[in-house]
Parts: sequence; C-alpha cells; structure tokens
Amino acid sequence: MKVAIYPGSFDPVTSGHLNIIQRAANIFDRLIVCVMVNAGKNPMFTLEERVELIRRVTRDLPNVEVDGSNELLAEYAKRRGSCVVVKGLRAGSDFENEFQMALINHKINPHLDTMFLTAESRYMYLSSSLVKELAGYGVDLSDFLPSEIIPEFQERIEKRKIQSKEVK
Repeated sequence: MKVAIYPGSFDPVTSGHLNIIQRAANIFDRLIVCVMVNAGKNPMFTLEERVELIRRVTRDLPNVEVDGSNELLAEYAKRRGSCVVVKGLRAGSDFENEFQMALINHKINPHLDTMFLTAESRYMYLSSSLVKELAGYGVDLSDFLPSEIIPEFQERIEKRKIQSKEVK
C-alpha cells in the first residue's frame, strides 16, 4: 500500500489545497493530509481547528486521513510508514523553497521522496495569505475556499477585525 503525506499549514485550507488533495488521493492508496506546526507563522486557526476544517472538506474522500503534527516532516513520515511527500507548486518561486525542503527531508529520511503536483491554472495565484487579505475587504470567497468552511472563516476574520480595533 502506497501512503503519501500532503503537509502544510492550511490556514485556511483553500480550493487550491483541496484540488491537490483530490488529485493526490487518486494517485495513492492512502493520503495523509498533515497540518504541520510552522514556528514562523502566526495561524488564524489552531492546529485542531485546521484539522477539523480539512476533515470537513475531505469527508467524501475515503482514502484521505487528516492529522496534525509538530514533528519534523521526515520523522513524521517515517513514523507513519510513508515514503512520499506530495507538494503543490504554484509558480517557479515555490519550486526553489520546496526543492530545498525535499533535499533536507531526504537527507534526514533517505527513504522519503517528494512528488510535486503543479497547481491547476485557476489556482496558481491562490494562497491562504491572499485569501485572508481578500476576506478583510469583504470579497466573495466562493472561488477561493471550499463552501463548507466559508462561514466559519468569515466569522474568524470579523473577530480579528474587532480585536485589531480594540488594540488601537
């Protein structure tokens, strides 16, 4: 059984992420979507909330499991019995960073390879950061986020707006 891991911060999971999940689920026997802790980011949702949001949008994909971890990806993959990491690429600039991470992961875990899936053209510009910014301006998010999570995401954006006004 080929098990792959699709790691990321997924804050929030976008339609582009979901597209990569669906495509990778068609390639592998089992896909573990792993919400990773990234010390360099200040997430809008907790790790547990992000895991739950992804579970909600992948509930119809029987071979997809959602998990969270604060381990190194290479160690997590070893523990979970995976030999493949799936990474989505939007542009050439993504490749440089992801290629470096693939080399590091392979150095730590020589049995771990990375497979790059290019984003479909309609998602090439899409990032969680961009979605957060657009939401702050009240833009319709239906082209950017899975419909199941839009209400909760908009609530969180509104709470952040209120909190930032209180701080000023």
